[in-house]
This record gives sequence, C-alpha cells and structure tokens, in this order.
Amino acid sequence: MNGGEGPNSYTHNSKQQRKGSYRAKVLLSNSIQEKLTVENKLNTVLCIADLGCSTGTNTFIAVQNIIEALELLYRSRSRGLDTDQIPEFQVFFNDHSSNDFNTLFKSLPPNRQYFAAGVPGSFHARLFPNSSLPFIHSSYALHWLSRVPIEVMDESSPAWNKGRIHYTNAPKQVGEAYATRFAKDVEFFLSARAQELVAGGLLALFLPAVPDVLSNSDTVIGTELDLLGSCLMDMAKEGLVSEAKVDSFNLPLYYTSHKELKELIGRNEHFTIERMENLNNPKKHVILPKPSMRA
Repeated sequence: MNGGEGPNSYTHNSKQQRKGSYRAKVLLSNSIQEKLTVENKLNTVLCIADLGCSTGTNTFIAVQNIIEALELLYRSRSRGLDTDQIPEFQVFFNDHSSNDFNTLFKSLPPNRQYFAAGVPGSFHARLFPNSSLPFIHSSYALHWLSRVPIEVMDESSPAWNKGRIHYTNAPKQVGEAYATRFAKDVEFFLSARAQELVAGGLLALFLPAVPDVLSNSDTVIGTELDLLGSCLMDMAKEGLVSEAKVDSFNLPLYYTSHKELKELIGRNEHFTIERMENLNNPKKHVILPKPSMRA
C-alpha cells in the first residue's frame, strides 16, 4: 500500500474499507458479547492484534469498536465494576515490514484508550507467542495472497496467464492456481492464529468476497481488474511497455466466496465458525458488461 499522506496514499484511497469497518461494528460488538470467553481478571492487560493494518485511519476505527465492545463485556460480566478496574488494553498493529508504520503511528488518536505497538511481518506465519492473545482482528487483508501463484508466470504451465494480470476471464487453470494458493494461505494463517489465541479467544475476519451465485468476472471488481489488464495490453501494443512485462505482472488478489471460505475454515481442526454473515454492498455485485463490450 502507498504510504504517506499524499493524494495517492492508502489513507486517502480507502473509503470502501472504511465503510466496511462501520458496517461491521454491530456484528463485531455482538460477537464479542456472545462468543468471547475470557477469564474475568481485574487490573490485567488484555492484548488485541489487528492484522494487515496498513497506514490509514481504518485500523483505528476497527480497534476503537473492539475496545468499546470489550469494555461493555467486562462491565456486563462484573456488575458495579469501576472504570479503573477494567483491564488495560495493548493493541498490536501488524503489517508487512515495508508498511509505512511511521505514518501509522503519527496518526494514532491522541485520546486512545490503549497502548500501541507495531509488529512487522507476514500474517501467513507466526507473529506472537503461544496463547498470548484473547482477540485477533483482520479486515480487508486476507484476500491478499502471500505471493502470486508460480504456475501463472511459467510459460510452460497450462496456467500461464499470458496477456492478463488476474484470473478474471482467464482459463480455468489460472483460476485453479489462484484458488490453490489462497487455500494454502488460509491454512497457514489459521494454523498460526490457533497457536497465538488463548483458549476461548476469538478471531474476527472481514474480507471482500464474491456471492456464491456469481463468478468473479460478473462483479464490478472483476470487471475493473479485467479492464486494467486490457489497458496495459493496449499500452504494450503501442510500444509504451513491453508485452513480456505485462505477461509477468499478476495481481496477488483472490476473492473467495461464502461457500469456499466456509469449507476452508471447516478443514482446520483448531477453529469452529461461531458466526458467519454477509455484509452486502450491492453496488459491488452489479453485473457489468466485459471490457470488450464497452463503447
């Protein structure tokens, strides 16, 4: 993600993710009240992690929602509990080591009710000690793959993605390669989180997905990615960029479906799905014509 605070930064180009955080607030709060089972110890530190935090204010919105829900949980379970007796909160903000943590921490809310720390590294591997976190949150992050599938860049592979930058409208072998990579990434992600969560802890995931009844090519985001790829190919035909460079460029993005994600989580022996809902954004599911059909 683009760091800094300029017009092309993630901070100023993540309204969709911000809207997602607002839509998820009630679901997040209810899930914490109903599903989180932590020991009610007073005057202790409760640790929270936000994985894939990036640099904008969206992560602070999500964290504030979590803190408010946890405070409500503790008050409801301990009648007459004084504010001073509510556990202190330690929040770990995680993203890749190349993330602009300087901008992130300069933007920290001045009146925040938690201590903040950065944890650089890929969330597809371990980040925290065993049984150290009661609550882990990740929003608009898990659809980013750990890497582009090797097969789509191999000219000798049936999945070579020549002339495209994504699996949208690509041969089925390309889509299968992306799906396989996503399945492995989810497996690595869940295995790491299972070791880091305490018993009774909660993992909250929010990620963009495609409705079960649609293919990626039928959605706005799929059409936009296809259009972007066609623009790059047009640039290659005009000699502005080499075709080989376009062929070597593939976006490490995968948009799963409700059914697929449920199956992947179900394969993991460490987690159960306590609640799974669609936070629909109808505008993102409008069927559009393919780029070749546009005037």
